[in-house]
Amino acid sequence: MSSRRPLTFRGVVALLAGLALAIAANMLAAPILLYVAVLLFALVIIAVIVVRVPRRGGGVTRRISTDLLTVGEESQVAVRFDLRALRVPYGTWEDALPDAVAGDASGDFPTDNGTHIRYSITGVRRGVWPVGPLSLRTIDPFGFAQRTQEFGDTRTVTVVPEVMPLAPMSGDVGAAGGTAHTASSRLGQGSDNLSPRLYVSGDSMRRIHWRATAHRGDLMVRQEEEQASPDAIVILDRSARRWEREGSAVDPAFEAAVAACASVALHLVQEGYSVDVRDSAGSVLGVLRGQEDDRDSLLVVLAMVHPQGEGREIVTLLDGTPPGPLVMITGRIDEEDATLMRHGGAGAPILLATDPQAGAFTAAAALGWSTGELDEDVSAAWEDALSGHVAPGGGHVPR
Repeated sequence: MSSRRPLTFRGVVALLAGLALAIAANMLAAPILLYVAVLLFALVIIAVIVVRVPRRGGGVTRRISTDLLTVGEESQVAVRFDLRALRVPYGTWEDALPDAVAGDASGDFPTDNGTHIRYSITGVRRGVWPVGPLSLRTIDPFGFAQRTQEFGDTRTVTVVPEVMPLAPMSGDVGAAGGTAHTASSRLGQGSDNLSPRLYVSGDSMRRIHWRATAHRGDLMVRQEEEQASPDAIVILDRSARRWEREGSAVDPAFEAAVAACASVALHLVQEGYSVDVRDSAGSVLGVLRGQEDDRDSLLVVLAMVHPQGEGREIVTLLDGTPPGPLVMITGRIDEEDATLMRHGGAGAPILLATDPQAGAFTAAAALGWSTGELDEDVSAAWEDALSGHVAPGGGHVPR
């Protein structure tokens, strides 16, 4: 696509000057002024022909050093511009960047590396955004005429929420504060009291319970070692009534909630839990079992979530055995809402809210929730929840 403005500001001034000289030449009967006017007109016409007549085509190939760009993270973009033209123009290039990605994607053309272009970008806001097309603006040597053309297609870049480091959970948080505690609570008794079972083909020899084997006379294996890794559930409440703005409008509170969801889920995986991430309607956003692909898939989903619909009560989201940690991340919550929040017997229920009303955290704490008021500092809110301190009015005791 070419620019609709064929002349630069200097070119417009040259045309006006030529017109003024032509009028003056007629009024003053000064042929020399007419000659100068004709010369200016000729230069402008030649300049337009020089920049607009040559046929140009080209392909653009982009390579972004990071597949998933985290908010606040810097990445490098390498662009190869294969230009096909009668001559190599001199001008400026610019790669179109969305507002959600920051960077200086412009410069002089040709570059020091010929048609190879490099620049840096930084993630500003999560989402999937287009980068490109590449624009080439050509100006004639006199600076009178210009031509802007776009080359190549766009390339999408996925900006995922920032994952922040969180403090480890301890045995003092809820009924179960870690992997070992949760596994024990799910089994319902200590490992020493568990009944071993008969050995079957395929069981590891390291699972053999030698004391039971000696007593029974048959190979026995430890029952507790068959249990799956402990479970944790992280719920992102994206019910529209919890958030002030919907759709494409940027809500800082919801952005903080999404960052908290990603940070908490990946933190629990590092602590040895198998994590299910759901929204308040019960839809599964991600399943984390310690694989790198699981992590990336969750971050991509969280890059695109927005407030929508109406959520259900948490107790209806818990099927089967209650999990160890249950982390609920929500927005505006009042005391009445808090009294309806049942954690279903979860070992470590944690409630993070961006806008808790008076009495909300006190009511939640009475039901066994550990609470934290969430803002941009996700780590601080997490530590508040682990500390378990709730002020009488529903807020936190200053640390």
